[in-house]
Amino acid sequence: MKFIIGGAYQGKISAAMEIFGIKESDITNGSTCDLEDVFSAKCIKSYHKVIARLLAQGVSPVEFTKRLCLENNDAVIIMDEIGCGIVPVEKSERKRREETGRCGCIISAASDTVIRVICGIPVYLKGKNNED
Repeated sequence: MKFIIGGAYQGKISAAMEIFGIKESDITNGSTCDLEDVFSAKCIKSYHKVIARLLAQGVSPVEFTKRLCLENNDAVIIMDEIGCGIVPVEKSERKRREETGRCGCIISAASDTVIRVICGIPVYLKGKNNED
């Protein structure tokens, strides 16, 4: 599994396409896809949106993410970092943020490569880039 994280609009999708040879047609959109599609997708963008959708349906994002890691361990997962900044006042938003962090930890542990993209620059947190 490969995991790419970073802030919104930082170039995560471009990095995935360049580093892992992902094509636009390989990318499943976590905002709109059938949730079962993630178990066979080559690349999933906006995984943080999958988590929000699961919470809205009363489904455990942690259990869903564990299943994803078992069933689709070759996937490239792209997720926005949402845990920085002001703590939300609304309890539901705090829960979404906490669950997203937990799921990120699960994906990171299951991944052989973890990359944080900042201003279009991939920074390897786990694993090595091809230039080493």
